[in-house]
Amino acid sequence: MRDVAVIGVGINKWGELWEHSLRDIYVDAALKAIDDAGVDHIDSMYVGCMSSGLFVAQEHLSSLLSDYMGMSGIPTTRVESACASGGLAIRSAFLEVASGMSEIVLAGGVEKMNDVDGGGATYALATAADQEYEAYNGVTFPGLYALIARAHMEKYGTTREQMAHVAVKNHANGALNPEAQFPMKITLDTVLNSVAVADPLRLMDCSPVTDGAAAVIVCSLEMAKKLGKNAPVRIAGSGMGTDTIALHSRSDMTFLNSTAVAAEKAYAMAGGVGPRDIDVTEVHDCFTIAEICVTEALGYFEKGQGGPAAASGATARDGQFPINTSGGLKSKGHPVGATGTAQVVEIVKQLRGEAGDRQIKGAKRGLTQNMGGTGGSSVVHILEAD
Repeated sequence: MRDVAVIGVGINKWGELWEHSLRDIYVDAALKAIDDAGVDHIDSMYVGCMSSGLFVAQEHLSSLLSDYMGMSGIPTTRVESACASGGLAIRSAFLEVASGMSEIVLAGGVEKMNDVDGGGATYALATAADQEYEAYNGVTFPGLYALIARAHMEKYGTTREQMAHVAVKNHANGALNPEAQFPMKITLDTVLNSVAVADPLRLMDCSPVTDGAAAVIVCSLEMAKKLGKNAPVRIAGSGMGTDTIALHSRSDMTFLNSTAVAAEKAYAMAGGVGPRDIDVTEVHDCFTIAEICVTEALGYFEKGQGGPAAASGATARDGQFPINTSGGLKSKGHPVGATGTAQVVEIVKQLRGEAGDRQIKGAKRGLTQNMGGTGGSSVVHILEAD
């Protein structure tokens, strides 16, 4: 396999984008990535999108988006793995370039979620859960993550305040991100006194409904060095894992096994690196408890210690493991098909030294973790400044 690098990134301002269509926001991010890379063509494209059919009644994105970009004719593939669709698009592009099949590939992610009402969005998102055993009985994702949170609290003594610290930290980071949907600081009281959603989770424990897109350009490391516009960021490791879709089928609902499997593969591919070799991390904090569980599955903290670590400041920008410098899903937003791609955008900016006020000094290696549903699928990438 050839070495593969990210040479261009693009993202737009996320939020409730009423005046723009799915095709508009995708093409905007894609063209920004192409311009950033300084390339005059792409060989193929992958589009991460979870549920455009339910959100905007538009399927067949491979034809639509290549056409609307003025690139009709290039091979284009839509990939789906629920909320991990963007991460899987990155992995698919990486594998195509690594295999030698193509030289320059665009991996994008998009979701337009606000064109339906709250009930429609809830229904669309619930398709990432087990329809026969979970959704049929009325359990939505806040309820499922509330079950995870309650189990974690009972097993390890995790507290509401520890979960709230995740939201406070991510909003502090998002306040420095001009692309974030909710770029404002919040307090522990804001989180703890927000409206109850599903006990023990409250509104400010939950990521928002978001419209947005992000894209990256990947190519062989050899080609990246020839092009020379940006310092290449090498994709050193890529791993993916799956788990049962239903929580009740897992031996331990507090542990995200798909993330642990994906991380193990990515660490090994990157030459045997481990958590303490990572300078900056983007994880899938769709709910505050999710970030806590992910940090344990990645091996950053022992089981049950993710909550105390969040409260101690260990995951803050100046902590031992800076996590979600972009603001994460909680502050930056969560257009489900685009999230995994945007995570790579943030890490590339960090490794280039282009993250502005949220820059982690001297960052040379970063990790992204993107997952679908309650962790039924998970994708992990490790990126290194070349």
